[in-house]
Amino acid sequence: MKVSVLIPCHNEEKSIRQCVESCLYQTRKPDQILVVNDGSTDRSGEILASFGDAIEVLTIPQATGNKSYAQERGLAHITGDIFLATDGDTILEKDCIKEAIKAFEDQTDIVAACGYVKSTQYNWLTACREIDYVIGQNLFKLAQAYLDAIFVIPGCVGAFRTSIFKKVCTFDHDTITEDLDFTYKFHKLGLRIVYAKKMIAYTQDPDTLSSYINQIRRWYAGGWQNLSKHFSIVKRPNNVFQLSLNYIEGLVFSMLFFIAHIINIKFAVYFFIPFFIFIVGMGAISAIVRKRIDLFLYSPTYIILVYINTYVFLEQFVKQVILKRKTLIWFQPERREMFEAPSGHTFHLGRSVQ
Repeated sequence: MKVSVLIPCHNEEKSIRQCVESCLYQTRKPDQILVVNDGSTDRSGEILASFGDAIEVLTIPQATGNKSYAQERGLAHITGDIFLATDGDTILEKDCIKEAIKAFEDQTDIVAACGYVKSTQYNWLTACREIDYVIGQNLFKLAQAYLDAIFVIPGCVGAFRTSIFKKVCTFDHDTITEDLDFTYKFHKLGLRIVYAKKMIAYTQDPDTLSSYINQIRRWYAGGWQNLSKHFSIVKRPNNVFQLSLNYIEGLVFSMLFFIAHIINIKFAVYFFIPFFIFIVGMGAISAIVRKRIDLFLYSPTYIILVYINTYVFLEQFVKQVILKRKTLIWFQPERREMFEAPSGHTFHLGRSVQ
């Protein structure tokens, strides 16, 4: 089975070398690494050129302004039986390609495999995001897989059967979260998605509050956009259950979180204390799973993100659904110059140390 890796790149000079190196150092090397240089104005093009014939580079002179356009251009040049879509700020675990092949080789009815995301360690914000990943992927995503109701294939680590993807899906540009868009399409067509938990990638999460808020604005806006676009998927019972948890429960919880202290102070205290204990418990579980004590120590700060998340969730519901002011502006956070991934390599800008 031939495997391609598709990487969109726009001004990724701080991370693109590490990303490409992680693809080259796979235990099962990909047959094609295609990087779409989407109008980069920094040193990204120069760095990509330094790899020579080890990779293919498709250069778009003028930036398209949206990741899905770059991916669409690249898809036409993909030659693998399956392709793995990742991002220029992401490092693939050394067995990622091997695990992608395992997900497809014995089951011909599978159209896509959902990978497992880990956050590169940096500060309290990235620690809180890692808590999200641990709980979300080890509990909720696993449950979704059993229900055959996986609704988000991560944009940084998702694998697809190329022939089917080109035939029935491709990339649309009318929402701001392309990964959610084509996942919903698969459900509408009754195509099978599996959870490949050992297909692991390490991603750079926002390390400032402003970039974090911009990112979740895109995620929540895209969530409401895609629910409106693909609402017919609620016809399937498993989908209704999962989407109800995501959106109806999300609305109820968000509104309750903000108005509890207005309704009754005593009620708010009874609500807040168990929730705070729950958050610290999530941090403790995450610390054990990841063997990172910082996840427990930073867990109390997660309450800050809960307030931000609930506000932005409601904000985007009003903007995207009620006011119908669709946002299609792509936000790219500031990158960091160094990754550290527990995969046998420490990646620095410009070199890789075994």
